[in-house]
Amino acid sequence: MSAADDQAVPRSAMWHADTHAQHTGMAPSQYGENAEALFLTSGYVQPSAEVAAARFAGEEEGYTYSRLGNPTVSSFEQRLAAMEGSQAAIATSTGMSAILLMCMGLLKSGDHVICSHSMFGSTIKLIGTEFAKFGVSTTFVSQTNADEWRAAVQPNTKLLFAETPTNPLTDVCDIAALADIARACGAWLAVDNCFATPALQRPIELGADIVVHSGTKYLDGQGRVMAGALCASDELVNKVFSPVIRSAGMTLSPFNAWVVLKGLETLSIRMRAQSANALALAQWLQTQPAVERVYFPGLQSHAQHALAMRQQHGMGGAVLSFSLKADSAQEGRAKAFATLNALQLAKLSTNLGDTKTLVSHPASTSHGRLSEAQRDAAGIGQSLIRVAVGLEHTPDLQNDLTNALAQALA
Repeated sequence: MSAADDQAVPRSAMWHADTHAQHTGMAPSQYGENAEALFLTSGYVQPSAEVAAARFAGEEEGYTYSRLGNPTVSSFEQRLAAMEGSQAAIATSTGMSAILLMCMGLLKSGDHVICSHSMFGSTIKLIGTEFAKFGVSTTFVSQTNADEWRAAVQPNTKLLFAETPTNPLTDVCDIAALADIARACGAWLAVDNCFATPALQRPIELGADIVVHSGTKYLDGQGRVMAGALCASDELVNKVFSPVIRSAGMTLSPFNAWVVLKGLETLSIRMRAQSANALALAQWLQTQPAVERVYFPGLQSHAQHALAMRQQHGMGGAVLSFSLKADSAQEGRAKAFATLNALQLAKLSTNLGDTKTLVSHPASTSHGRLSEAQRDAAGIGQSLIRVAVGLEHTPDLQNDLTNALAQALA
């Protein structure tokens, strides 16, 4: 970049994501406060009937009704888009409503989707079952085998949808390779970036068209509210997704937007600390006699370790899973339940992304509504335990797990 080009680029366009997290999206106010304002209102007073008509017709900028737009929600959208490196973002009430919005905006009867069979259970049900009712077909393929994605392409393929790392086995896909496949067949590539967040991974820089978020998780970071978002081009956000949300109403509330907006300020430092804790815990779990296998991208034993380190700025993230040694599914389930029930510090919860360590049994909770065949395809066995590592002192977590794992050996 030349000196002339440097001067032509707005300062904010050159900021690091960590700086965007502190400053981008600050709505101007008459009071000059140094914290983002919370605009709790459902409607807005219009200066005249003529202005109101123009705003509702989309001929003039301005807020009209909070289902259609709110200053606090706009601040969150601007900040997240800047951190992800996308042109725009649109906020939704939950992560699943973000996926619903994406599918409603992009797909119609007769279209085809390619999706990883390692996706979150609710995602598989929504796309594979609910959208099938409306004539959308889906092919589920291996998360990590780009050749399977390529072979699954059909003339009517409109969307490739991956989650990386996956929930709960932390499989990592090659985003750039999938982007090449999507471009070759004229489809969109969407990446669920819930586990990595823009603090670790920016899929758009690797060729993705859409980034999906459950803001309920790490973007908030303290398990307080539910939120979701799509990050994409101005064209997709304003001409494809915005008209749908205007009618369908999967809108993020101003208060929840404000909470997640403030959560973004500490996202990077939390993700670095929790990733370090997760790596230490994963390495320790590998040495435990009751543990059969540990799934974590930060471990060199992980099948996609090198790829994960390239895509995720050298960090494995904060979620790991491990399977217990067992001779049968029934025994594995019993041992997993005994381990979970014996934990004192780590809390049993299907949520993740909290500063507190949360554990779950995916086969009976987040993926419990899937068929046994679907769980088998995703590699989710009855002895599997997921751990979303928090900010506790790691030796305390190790001691807690030591006592709990003794139940699996009993």
